[in-house]
Amino acid sequence: MIHPSAIVDPAAKVPASCHIGPFCTVGPDVEMGEECELISHVVLQGPTRLGRKNRIFPFAAVGMQPQDLKYAGEPTRLEVGDGNDIREYVTIHRGTVTGTGVTRLGSGCLIMAYAHIAHDCVVGNDVIMANAATLAGHATVEDHAVVGAFSAVHQFTRVGQYAYVGGGTIITQDVLPFSKTVARREAKAYGSNAIGLERRGFSRERIRQIHHAFKVLLNSKLNTAQAVEELQAEADLGEDVRTLIEFIQKSERGVIK
Repeated sequence: MIHPSAIVDPAAKVPASCHIGPFCTVGPDVEMGEECELISHVVLQGPTRLGRKNRIFPFAAVGMQPQDLKYAGEPTRLEVGDGNDIREYVTIHRGTVTGTGVTRLGSGCLIMAYAHIAHDCVVGNDVIMANAATLAGHATVEDHAVVGAFSAVHQFTRVGQYAYVGGGTIITQDVLPFSKTVARREAKAYGSNAIGLERRGFSRERIRQIHHAFKVLLNSKLNTAQAVEELQAEADLGEDVRTLIEFIQKSERGVIK
């Protein structure tokens, strides 16, 4: 169903199962998956490809050109997975040719009101971005992470999988996977995100191993490199701790401790 007040370019690919509400605008380079819903007053530009069963709420602007002074109209794109809720006033921009050329949003995400995903960002699956959370260009948010309200993530930084970033936190370095990272006067990691991991179905043993790894990283007198060496020397390392170590070793900006 397409409301009579909506403007849908004839070149847009819109399956018959989609619902486009009042006063929406859909551009020519847009490809929508089955059963998507634009509730009302949504602007959807492209090149943009949406997966199935995405809901976009009023006044969201999705697939707009990047806020990059170097951008000169190149045909960069946005790719969105399945089953996302993109709430009111959210902005998601396409990539740039100086980046990867594409911005990606995974599946099963909740992007709350006023959140912003800038050019060339990669957001994984089952991510929650709370109200007014902001990703600068080229940022990465891995699967199952939560970025709290009014948090700002610096360009080129990473938020690791299952991490929880507290509201109002300014992220200028990589956020460790499984961590709970909250700003006071400066951002610090306060140990494992135990409650969030339990809600995600992690066993007690997995949580114990992650908690132990954070004790070595944060509470010992070892620097980060020494802490990683100590963890690698342990017999029952566990796959989650290996993921944590690999994340640290790949960090280019350092990690928040």
